[in-house]
Amino acid sequence: MKVLNKDELKVAEGVLFKHLPKSYKVYGFLYGFNRNKPNTLEVVVDSWPDFKVIICRPDPKDKLAQQLWKKVSYYSMDAQVLQEMFTEEDVLDWSTDFTVGGLDKSNEPTLKEVSSIRQVSITTFTSVHLLFLADSSHLLTPTVGSELESRISSLNLSHVDLVNKTWKFGGNEQGYNIIKHLICNFPTCCITDRQGEPVSWILVYDYGALGLLYTLPEHRGKGYAKVLVSTMAKRFNDEGHPVFCFIEEENMVSYRLFKNLGFTEDPSYRAKWFNVRV
Repeated sequence: MKVLNKDELKVAEGVLFKHLPKSYKVYGFLYGFNRNKPNTLEVVVDSWPDFKVIICRPDPKDKLAQQLWKKVSYYSMDAQVLQEMFTEEDVLDWSTDFTVGGLDKSNEPTLKEVSSIRQVSITTFTSVHLLFLADSSHLLTPTVGSELESRISSLNLSHVDLVNKTWKFGGNEQGYNIIKHLICNFPTCCITDRQGEPVSWILVYDYGALGLLYTLPEHRGKGYAKVLVSTMAKRFNDEGHPVFCFIEEENMVSYRLFKNLGFTEDPSYRAKWFNVRV
């Protein structure tokens, strides 16, 4: 096992780029790392420079990591090497609960076998579609000078409570800390009412994916979500930033929205989030 330094992270980003779209989850982390976005993780590989498995794990030296969602993400090109990495003593901390995010569904048997050896339980947290922007011509752009364009803004710290209360996985102190971290350090976009308060918004996760898309119930049916996704996706696309998202399998409303805006998916790939419990 090897912990990557700054120069090696740049090389690893280039390698993962060749494995898109299946490598998007870890690629997104490295894309941010290499552009000085704050992070609470460290990156390890099985070997260098010809690695088969790359893992993002909580940095034990980072205090903020203890306040956020304890998560592990990885990309694997070899199931056997992945199992060997997971069984090594110093790769993951199996003495505490954590979440494995963006797990390739085909690797599920490997995780279950390791969890049996480690004598921990694993449960499916959520199953998702990975969607990425393939055609930007379908993105919507509000008319310049229009009333709607004048209400497109960004979130700030005064909005953390609102977003936390409406986030499916939030509503608690940990959710508050996560959303505060995202609003402070990553792009956001919202549509406000006439009093300047957000009624619809979208954030960006620390691994670069669009997420937390939400519109207050009384403001739905006005096309706000389409405008927000389009605005953020166009900005990212113009900047060369990866444009992708994970949509829960049961969320067909969001799935159709993103598909209609030019997003697509690799039908051979399906991702899962798992909770690991001691």
